[in-house]
Amino acid sequence: MHQDMKTQLLTKSPKELLFTLAVPGIVGMIVIGLYPFMDGVFAGRIIGDYAMSAISISMSLTILNGGISALIGVGSASILSRAIGKGDKETIDKIFGNFCYWIIMFSAIITVFGIVLAPHFLEMVGAKGDIKIMGVRYLRIVFLGSLFVNFAQAGNMTMRGEGALKQSMLIMGFGAVLNIVLDPILMKIMGENAIEGAAMATVISQIVQAGLTFHYFLRKSEFVKMHKIKKYKEIYGEMFSIGSSAMLMQILFAVQQTFLFKQAFAYGGDKWGILMSATMRLYMFSFIPLWGMSQGLQPVIGANYGANQYKRVRETMNIFMYGATILAAVSWIPAMVCPEKLLSLFNIRSEIIEAGIINFKMFYSAFILYGIMIMTLTFFQSIGDGKKAGMIVLLRQLILFIPLILLLPKVCGKTAVWWAAPAVDFTMIVVGFILQQKSLSKMKKN
Repeated sequence: MHQDMKTQLLTKSPKELLFTLAVPGIVGMIVIGLYPFMDGVFAGRIIGDYAMSAISISMSLTILNGGISALIGVGSASILSRAIGKGDKETIDKIFGNFCYWIIMFSAIITVFGIVLAPHFLEMVGAKGDIKIMGVRYLRIVFLGSLFVNFAQAGNMTMRGEGALKQSMLIMGFGAVLNIVLDPILMKIMGENAIEGAAMATVISQIVQAGLTFHYFLRKSEFVKMHKIKKYKEIYGEMFSIGSSAMLMQILFAVQQTFLFKQAFAYGGDKWGILMSATMRLYMFSFIPLWGMSQGLQPVIGANYGANQYKRVRETMNIFMYGATILAAVSWIPAMVCPEKLLSLFNIRSEIIEAGIINFKMFYSAFILYGIMIMTLTFFQSIGDGKKAGMIVLLRQLILFIPLILLLPKVCGKTAVWWAAPAVDFTMIVVGFILQQKSLSKMKKN
């Protein structure tokens, strides 16, 4: 981020900032999503649909790393963007040392937790036989890279908090390309251990990405500098408060996936399990551009809110919500028009695809509105209102979803496994939008 970025955040038109910040953010997040997506694609084509299913189910547990990255990265980015808006150098100087301390602490815990609990988790979601065996083998290698993936992803979020979206995009892009290159090479070299090859490709790419991210903060960042690695109470208290909603969304998404996989296996056997695995791969990848746009929104809202420029906050939200809805349509339209082609990417058997088209469409039905939901969550995180963001996430992914996914298939038939989630999402999108508008209305009075 150059010195004049602060001025741009506070003065440039929201439309210009949408393209200046959101496009690199979208590209950067897409390449993050290519890691698990391409693992699934190559595994499906080189090993088979059981391997694709094993990786897809396993990713529910690796979201634990995503949760830690979001907790530290979103929290640090929010504090950083508002500190830049205020010109608070003392706070800026403490951010990276605090960041490193918590990344190291949480990554060590997650590594042990993930390796030990891998087989128990896969049993819990209903995975058996080859799917379970392959999943354990994949997970135990992937979790060895926890420190690197957490540092790289949280570091990139923090980079975007200071407006350095192009740099973060380039780093993530290089890591993703490396992963895509290594995936088929290592899978074929490893032969019978091809699933380990997929995991090794991911870990190697994450190590390289983490190294490049560290180099940025050490040599390139205009604001964030390396100081003493320690926890700062005045930083981590706010970091946890703000980042907890982002972490909850990641962790509870893993919980959500667990119940979806469990119900799919329970009501439709391996065929529904494989279909749900492919559906979730596509669904998660579809979400990623929206998260990318949110990374462009965060520094604009944070800096302008910190500078008390509330009119620009309202204008920016309107522009980004329109843009996010258009971006959501880019994934929603193909899902509705040509689901067969999307599912065939994973080399799924044709009979599974043909029988599951309607279920797939039901699952994707509300996705056109998801951009509004993501921008709403980012808005509350950016202004430091972690409570509202956390409440929306808890209601959407836990309090409402779990009872409905368990009860609706019994009451309304087994197809409810596929439409329970979009029904809950639609409800919470409406609730979140109302809360967002109330908060913006309060700003008008100031």
